[in-house]
Formats: sequence, C-alpha cells, structure tokens
Amino acid sequence: MARMNPEINAGSMADIAFLLLIFFLVTTTMDVDTGINRMLPPPIDPNAPEPPPVRERNVFVVLVDAQDRLMVEGQQMNVNNLKEAAKHFLLNPDNDPNLPAKELVDIEHIGEVMVATRAVISLQNDRGTSYEMYITVQNELSAAGREVRDMIAREHFGRAFRELTDEELITAVRRAAPFAISEAEPRDIGGR
Repeated sequence: MARMNPEINAGSMADIAFLLLIFFLVTTTMDVDTGINRMLPPPIDPNAPEPPPVRERNVFVVLVDAQDRLMVEGQQMNVNNLKEAAKHFLLNPDNDPNLPAKELVDIEHIGEVMVATRAVISLQNDRGTSYEMYITVQNELSAAGREVRDMIAREHFGRAFRELTDEELITAVRRAAPFAISEAEPRDIGGR
C-alpha cells in the first residue's frame, strides 16, 4: 500500500501575505525630519526699484571655507565665540561707530528704545563646507538672536521670549530686537 503525502493548500497564502503587508504599511508610523526652519525670500520682481545700498557697518560678515574654518569680519574665529560676537553686533551696547547704527524707536508696550534696525548677519559658505559645520554655525547665529530677544523680553516683561503668548508683546520684542540672516548661495571661498 502506497502512502500519500498530504499537501498543504497554499492557494490563500498569497492573499494572507498581501493582507499582512497592507496591515503593516497602514499601521507603521514614519518619522519625518523637520530640517532647518528658514523661510526663503520671494523671487525678485524685475520691475522693483534697486534697493538702497547697505552700509558696511550694518553687516556682520560670517564666512565658512571648505576646511570648516570660520572667518568673522575678516578675522579667524572659533565657532564657540560666534554667538557672543553676533550678540555684541546685534546689541551694539557701546554705540560703536563700526557696529550697526542705532535709532530711537517708540515701540508699543516697551516705549522708546535704541534699536539697530538695519543690522544684518551675512552668512556665506563654501561648497565644500561640511554639513556639521554649516549646522553648527546656523545654530550659533540663531541662538544669538534668541538670547537677545530673551534678554529684552525679560527686561520688559519678566519672562523669556518663547514664554510670551500675547501677539502684541511678541511683536514688540521682535521690533526691539530685529534679527535678519542673509544667506548667500554657496561658492568657492577656498580650502581643499
């Protein structure tokens, strides 16, 4: 008597595998990197008039070359000192004629304060700059702006800028501590 090998019915196995695949695709969450919070400027209107020239004293020039060397205002600098240098530039505490010009501005909820309204931080990277250095420089410059705004918010409202919830107070601090980073397209500054 010959023995028969029992067979497993595999007709529905493909259907079951397909259903499991769909189940895992639907129930799996994907982490999304948020990236750097930057708003790109709108395209330049070809019919717009030429902007007025920016005075050299109002621009804080930050360069990073292909070897990740940091140059600030023509002087080599350690990235650990960048935040303090940027804060000094934005505040111009001694009204230095080589730092941004300050003007008296009357700001609702704050009053009359001297503000460097035209101060701009100009950031230029080499095409060979490492991503780590680029992010480090971005973080230091952003931290300088945050700390200046925190200082003004604490001085006038008793709490940090990020803790403010009233839009009018937030706008007042932003007017008292304007913060603009101009980032040019990477080019060959030098290095490798």
